[in-house]
Amino acid sequence: MKKVKDSSITVVQQMTQQDANLAGNVHGGTIMKLIDNTAGIVAVRHTGRQTVTASIDRLDFHCPVFIGDLLRVTAGINFVGKTSMEIGVRVEAENVRTGEARHTASAYLTYVSLDEHGKPVPVPPIAFETEDEKRRNREALERRKRRLAEKGQEKRIRADRECN
Repeated sequence: MKKVKDSSITVVQQMTQQDANLAGNVHGGTIMKLIDNTAGIVAVRHTGRQTVTASIDRLDFHCPVFIGDLLRVTAGINFVGKTSMEIGVRVEAENVRTGEARHTASAYLTYVSLDEHGKPVPVPPIAFETEDEKRRNREALERRKRRLAEKGQEKRIRADRECN
């Protein structure tokens, strides 16, 4: 059985002028792309298969990132279902001159594992070993319940619109 640490990863990239607006703040979309890319690497490392982003459950920006900052994007699996998995991502920005690090963003993404025909396939099970991994798994289960309830509500609303 695979462990969380087997697929977890940290990607570091320095932010440049092309990543930012005229005020020197890095675009949220640039950070979003790095989050999705990093989480995608975790998904492929865990499944050994093609995966796709099914949803971004939550993405919160806590403070700005500036030109010159090192962006550290850390991702790991929080939950594994039948064909999907939730990956949690933490983003920190480090001022390379002062060494000050700031927690700048957090996100939860759901990925689906696909076969060679693009159809969902089972995701390998995972072992949550540390207390932190177990806590993150419990929290991911709660988010999953909320996601599924919201999807059910959205389906009912669509069905009501189609019938009226």
